[in-house]
Amino acid sequence: MRPIAPVLLLAALAACAHGPSVSSEQLPLRRVVVYRNGVGYFERSGTVSGDRIEFKVRPSAIGDFLATLAVVERGGSSVRAASFPIRSEDKVTQGGGAGEPKSKAGGALETVVLELDGKRHDLSVGYVTEQPLWRPSYRLVLGKDAPVLQAWGIVQNVSGEDWNDVSLSLVAGAPIAFQSTLGTPVIPRRPVVSDTGELISAVPRSETTLAQGAKASRGPPPAAAMAPPPPAPAPMMEKSMRSRPSKKEAAMDFMAAEAMGAEAPEPGLDDDAGGVSMPRDMALLANMAVESGATRYDLPNRVSVPKESATMVLLLAQPVPGEAIHLFAPDGGVPDSSRHPFRVARFKNPTKGLLEKGPIAVFEAGSFLGQGVLEPLAAGGEATVPFALERGIAVDQDRKAETRDARLARIEAGRLTLERDQVQKTTYRLRNGGEAAVKVVVRHPRAQGMKLHKPPEGTEEQVGKGTALVPANVGGRATAELVVEERRPYQTGADWLSPEADEAVKGYLADPRADAKVAGPLAKAWEIRKALVAAQREQQKLQGEREILSTAAEEAREGLRAISRNTKGVEELRQRLAGRLGELEEKLARLAKRLVELELQTNEQRVSLQDSLQAIKLAEPLPAT
Repeated sequence: MRPIAPVLLLAALAACAHGPSVSSEQLPLRRVVVYRNGVGYFERSGTVSGDRIEFKVRPSAIGDFLATLAVVERGGSSVRAASFPIRSEDKVTQGGGAGEPKSKAGGALETVVLELDGKRHDLSVGYVTEQPLWRPSYRLVLGKDAPVLQAWGIVQNVSGEDWNDVSLSLVAGAPIAFQSTLGTPVIPRRPVVSDTGELISAVPRSETTLAQGAKASRGPPPAAAMAPPPPAPAPMMEKSMRSRPSKKEAAMDFMAAEAMGAEAPEPGLDDDAGGVSMPRDMALLANMAVESGATRYDLPNRVSVPKESATMVLLLAQPVPGEAIHLFAPDGGVPDSSRHPFRVARFKNPTKGLLEKGPIAVFEAGSFLGQGVLEPLAAGGEATVPFALERGIAVDQDRKAETRDARLARIEAGRLTLERDQVQKTTYRLRNGGEAAVKVVVRHPRAQGMKLHKPPEGTEEQVGKGTALVPANVGGRATAELVVEERRPYQTGADWLSPEADEAVKGYLADPRADAKVAGPLAKAWEIRKALVAAQREQQKLQGEREILSTAAEEAREGLRAISRNTKGVEELRQRLAGRLGELEEKLARLAKRLVELELQTNEQRVSLQDSLQAIKLAEPLPAT
């Protein structure tokens, strides 16, 4: 299969036109690495005859050039020094602040000279300067089989010089890079000491230390005795600089280069260096985030990118696990999305690298379906990208908050603390107006501080985004319900006689993990509590009956008082009311006696319960299952 050439975008970038930030007639440009944070790593290499090499550097780039300059000499000689001019006093920064040179970006170029030891040199020089970030662009083609994902990278060359036949690499992620002002002289402010003849009223105490032998010294060892640390395993970027990689290493499994049969990239700084250790440091200078898992795209073919133009290179072309489904994710910019789901493409990243954020176009059966934006997708991660709105499906939602469950949290000095759950229950009702069954994924906004409780099968939590993707299936012309429950535990004090306490204690006693030293005394105390609760319930029942009987007795008395004014024809009624009143008073007397007994009984049981609970101590709740 023939290699696919990069797509060259001949768009003029005249607005950014200027001379090269760094150039050298003695060393041609061999390698360019573009990052996503506004910098690029440039590497020049070749054979030089003479005792010096000159670089033309724009004044605004001198600081970055000096801060990241790394040189490897493979010819047996070495670099003596690097010198550069200081142009005028107006560049001096007072006070140690982050001052900037006053010369403009378009000013005269400065000359930086590398003084060499010897006459013939095989040099590689690497440095970092400002560079527009590279941007990804994706294509996803849906079909009966697995979707096919293409990833392209767009690179703009505004460096001011042509990139002719260079090894081009794109790095996903943003390593730490900052502007440096090493080319700007800095004179720090010094304290001013004046002699005004002040009287020193107290003599400061001096400090001395005793001489120590070398073995007893706790200070740092002499420089000559400090051996360098053993070399760490070379990261991916460093590996590409140290030796000429194979086709498989250069292409990486997430690039299309291996399938294209491409050549290996240009050798790196330490290619065949014979034990030179500088390339390891160079890797760190070129990409300080390389050891943090930054993904690097090494193009298999050398590339030429004329100045003030852009190029589009293929990074990935392979089938990916995925499907087209529906996603309910209300978006303020799309008002109808509060009622209808989006049609989305869902696929996994099967590569070992990061797919950066970028636009993605979706196609199916030769037709353009829509566009979306792919957020950064880590290796093995799954993306859900909306590209159209589906009005044939409607979604309603309802939220309710309540408190549930009770667990023993702490028992100390007879005081009870329970652990309860604050619950938020969200119900989604999905109605499908089409004939075919559909799969709908709901992007559920997570309640702050809460955790999903028994989420539906297939639920995915989007870490760092405060949402969860919850799937549901809806038949044709049918309605389905999706319930998402979230819980947050909290601790609260409780009365031993409350229903919540009874639920918590019974749950603890039924748990096989319960501490026997706590469960035994607690079970005995709970028998007392059971009798106390029964007595209190009887007490409440009898008190209710007493109120009813007292009301009836008062009505009988009122009737007797009313008929006492009439003496004719009411004797029979008077006798009946008197008999009724007597029965009620007898019952009230019995109730009063029983209530007194219950009052004594509950008082004794309450004291006994409190005494038995005083000896029980539970420091923390059982772990959640």
